[in-house]
Amino acid sequence: MEELIQELKEGIIEVLNLDGVTPDDIDANAPLFGGDLGLDSIDALELIVLLDKKYGIKLKDPSEGKKVFLSVATMAKFVSENRTK
Repeated sequence: MEELIQELKEGIIEVLNLDGVTPDDIDANAPLFGGDLGLDSIDALELIVLLDKKYGIKLKDPSEGKKVFLSVATMAKFVSENRTK
């Protein structure tokens, strides 16, 4: 799971163009939205695209996204349970 968490952190930094942020700067259990990263709804769309392209996961219900994107740790758990790639 640690490897997946690291991979997700790197993917988040890349797709959201978080200049000056390293994977070590992101706490896996910290809130992605409303936290230190300052992510917004546009960023949520980018994360949905990341899950689709990299892991073959399509989020069908927007309310599901709120649960999945609570933190990097919740994303990792969801990816490990639902990935097709």
